[in-house]
Amino acid sequence: MLSGYIGMRVAVFSNYRCAYKAQTSMTGSFGVAYRAGCVMGFTLTSLENLILLSIIILYKNYYVNEYRDYRSMYECIAGYGLGGSTIALFGRVGGGIFDKAAEVGCDLIGKLESGFEELTPHNAAVICNSVGNNVGDIAGMGSDINGSLCESSVAALVIAANSPTFYYHPNALYYPLVLFAFAIVVCMLSSMIAFGGRAETTKSIADRLKNQLLFSTILMIPCLWLSSYLTLPQRLFGLGNIDRTPTSAFMCTVIGIVGGLIIGYVTEYYTTQNSTPAREVARACEVGAATNIISGVALGYSSTLIPALLLSAITFVCHY
Repeated sequence: MLSGYIGMRVAVFSNYRCAYKAQTSMTGSFGVAYRAGCVMGFTLTSLENLILLSIIILYKNYYVNEYRDYRSMYECIAGYGLGGSTIALFGRVGGGIFDKAAEVGCDLIGKLESGFEELTPHNAAVICNSVGNNVGDIAGMGSDINGSLCESSVAALVIAANSPTFYYHPNALYYPLVLFAFAIVVCMLSSMIAFGGRAETTKSIADRLKNQLLFSTILMIPCLWLSSYLTLPQRLFGLGNIDRTPTSAFMCTVIGIVGGLIIGYVTEYYTTQNSTPAREVARACEVGAATNIISGVALGYSSTLIPALLLSAITFVCHY
């Protein structure tokens, strides 16, 4: 709830500033929008990490008498992610209903009966529409991301809690949390790339964001190694004949982060306006709606091939 509230406050204060800057400079407008988004992102991840760490410390003193107790403890902590998803449901569905009701009012009353323009401030329903967008797209999305982030953290710990390593080496609990803490610092450093030089075209902004993604991935790799050796014991043992070192965990995490980078570039290729696939879909519009729909659906299906194969390869290599 707090993530969504902070996101809405920042959006209200930054939206009209962004529009004002856009009248004179794309660089200035991009800077306002980017900084506003960073506030939401850093707040959300920091709150998630802080609250999850606090819950683990509190529950560990209450639950754990032997190593098997870690499994039931993390199954309870998984409810933290469920809470974030529940609030997101209210925000996105409630905001969406409010938004669509206001949008219908904009069109029926404002445009048809009163002859107003599409988004004129003279129409009160336009303000309601903006409020609905803010609640659904920012408060709902913010709490949803918060829920997804903590669910992924807890999911890793629920699976790993079957290992006796946690009971004999309690610091191993904090491996994913230390990763997220390092990631916040890395994102702060890599965000500086977004403001070097001028960004007067859409392509230059896109290139800058792609470079930032690459830089943050490279900078994160040594942090992954440091996290594994700060938290994990020299021998990771589990049920059966599982016997690994922190290097194994480090390599799996590196494979995952590089795979995420590649999927990001693949997604950018299939969706950017300068790419061949997007231009082919646009050219299909010249023939008619049917060819446009067929081309778009075909592109959507084909765009999932590389991520699916990559995720399969990542899962196989990490399991190996």
